[in-house]
Amino acid sequence: MNPLRRHEMIMEMLLAANEVTVAELSERLEVTGKTIREDLAKLEEKGLLQRMHGGAMLAQADQLGILSLKNPVARHAAEKAEVAKLAVSLIEPGDIVALDGGTTMQEMARQLPNQPMTVVTNDIIIISELVRKEAIRLVVPGGYRVRNMLVGADAVAYVRKLNIRKAFLAATGVQPDSGFTIYTGEFSEMKRALIETAQQSFVTADHHKFGQGALFTFAQLTEVEAIVTDAGLSPEVASQYRQAGVRLLINQEKE
Repeated sequence: MNPLRRHEMIMEMLLAANEVTVAELSERLEVTGKTIREDLAKLEEKGLLQRMHGGAMLAQADQLGILSLKNPVARHAAEKAEVAKLAVSLIEPGDIVALDGGTTMQEMARQLPNQPMTVVTNDIIIISELVRKEAIRLVVPGGYRVRNMLVGADAVAYVRKLNIRKAFLAATGVQPDSGFTIYTGEFSEMKRALIETAQQSFVTADHHKFGQGALFTFAQLTEVEAIVTDAGLSPEVASQYRQAGVRLLINQEKE
């Protein structure tokens, strides 16, 4: 197993349990304790975890990460609902839109009016939500299941053939240097396909994700039309990102 894949699995275990031991990681990943300790040191350097005696814990108590189907309640639900409402306001009747995965996208699906449009998604929770809205044409590229998402090369190839007008994507972290980041590398190719295929692409991120980082960068900040966020983003942080050439849509503000 290559080091990057080990780092990914270490973070997934941490995000599920908050703390892990070297022994648990060594057994799960089938490598020596020395290798695990070296991996933990590298991840600590990136600010993703904090080492402790015999293991590691998340660097922050409220660190944002991947969605667990065992615990589907979203952190910062009010902010995510605010972001989703603004994102939904960008969608027009008859649009062809793509919804990435995650809790904000799922809130968008709940808020979408039952009116004619086409929605492309590989999030199984979004699929279950939209299948009840008969006016919406639902397109599922398919693939194999990784938690709440369907992924795979065939799904990516299918998406690249579509005429998507607006794509809405999720990110774990948003940073000026690292760009948009996530913990699970298997999701990167689909995100790239959506950005490169859609006429317009938007990243939805509540203000808690600004300044956060994760293992994989799937896009730089200026590769999308705008970041859709909530009113909790401070003016100072907003100014920093605008100066870097990033367009922000905050609350009812549309620049």
